[in-house]
Amino acid sequence: MASIREIKRRVRSVSSIAKVTKAMELVAASKMRRSQQRALAARPYADKMREILGDLAKQRSDEEQAHPFLTERPVNNTLILYLGPNRGLAGGLPGNLARKAASFALEQESTVSWVTVGKKAREFIVRTGQPLVADFTLPDYPELLDTLPINRIVADEYLSERVDKVFLLYPKLVNTAVQTPVVRQLLPIEPEEISDITVEDIDYIYEPSAEGVFAELLPRYIEMTIYAAILENEASELSARMVAMRSATDAANEMIETLTLIYNKARQEQITKELLDIVGGVEAMKG
Repeated sequence: MASIREIKRRVRSVSSIAKVTKAMELVAASKMRRSQQRALAARPYADKMREILGDLAKQRSDEEQAHPFLTERPVNNTLILYLGPNRGLAGGLPGNLARKAASFALEQESTVSWVTVGKKAREFIVRTGQPLVADFTLPDYPELLDTLPINRIVADEYLSERVDKVFLLYPKLVNTAVQTPVVRQLLPIEPEEISDITVEDIDYIYEPSAEGVFAELLPRYIEMTIYAAILENEASELSARMVAMRSATDAANEMIETLTLIYNKARQEQITKELLDIVGGVEAMKG
């Protein structure tokens, strides 16, 4: 058994760690609330934009010239926009995303290149030796303007035909404890059909024309899709970090309780031994 001094030293060390993890949990929790609100607020706008795109796509005739963002072509090169945590101590989130990225890349029959957002995403791509087109690190609470360079890189790679298909990989915030890696096709765009209107069909009127609105909306759709995914990524990272730090704090407190019991037992044994020595000395003097 370790000495009493060693046990006391370990208790102090674990207590210091518990204070640090508790502070990190509180910081992550305060940031998480704002990030979750931003991510949830962006969802209705993105959903409505997809709905409008679906309605506009239904009004287009086959004779109309397809927008470059809608053009299908043989896939020889694939680009994956990989969104990951910017810092560590986020539990299993970086590992889950890395496994999803690796498995999805292996499924592709074409050459795969990457654009990463977040230091952990970049570290994984560099460590595995895969081609990296660009990497970005965003500030806390990024705004749409902060994400436009990412959109520009992705759009340029696709429009220049250096890549033939673009996918977006990011963590979707299910709740505070669950963040699910998601892969969705970003380019070419596949407009969704309106299927959730049950009362009556809505006849939208577009000015100056449906074609003009459609052509103008497609680039905005790419921007909004990337921005919404970045907000999901930020909220997922902070949620995962808060849960991880809470688990670390609980584990540290349990270890402190265990060490305290060991300390008390060792101290009791020491006291008992000292008492026996005293009693033995007294009996020896009497003899």
